[in-house]
Amino acid sequence: MLDNKKIRVMTKLAICEEKSREDIKMSMYYKTDYVRLQLMKTIISITIGYMLLLFIIVFFQAEYLLGTNLDFDYMRLGQYVIGIYIIVLTLYVAASFFVYSYKYDRSRKKLSKYYKLLQELNHIYREEQIDD
Repeated sequence: MLDNKKIRVMTKLAICEEKSREDIKMSMYYKTDYVRLQLMKTIISITIGYMLLLFIIVFFQAEYLLGTNLDFDYMRLGQYVIGIYIIVLTLYVAASFFVYSYKYDRSRKKLSKYYKLLQELNHIYREEQIDD
């Protein structure tokens, strides 16, 4: 015989699971591990993007750099490049830290309903086993 309560709970579970697939994947991590992973991705992305940007700038300014190679202060240029990189990286890492911490906390709140429905379904199954 079909149990309407069990069907309702399973339907709600399916809907919640469909809506929060990413949240369920995120719940496999501790908050510190999740944030650390996202920060590593941010650092790698910023570094690659900055290197590509520098390559493009050097490529388009190659004629100027080669023409003034004896008079140019490469040490000062290197300091500017590294300084800008550190500033950009710091800003992005700080923003990423807050964004991903907030995202993780929000996903935990969303999943609380999902876990309550799982507990309710587990309770229904236990009752069925006791009745049998």
